Amino acid sequence: MRATVGDRLVVHGRIVGQHDRTAEVVEVLGEDGGPPYRVRFDDGHETLMSPGPDTVVRHEDPAG
Repeated sequence: MRATVGDRLVVHGRIVGQHDRTAEVVEVLGEDGGPPYRVRFDDGHETLMSPGPDTVVRHEDPAG
């Protein structure tokens, strides 16, 4: 997994009825864009995250 600042991580719900969560990458702490990442969820909560297989990266569109 590779991400850059501004990319979005989408964490898919693991059980029926659990919603996906989205977080913005605010800092990349690993080498070459790898985890861990400091992320900010839509509710403002920030945490360090080493995403698992239930997470995908949505890369920021540089065109805006």
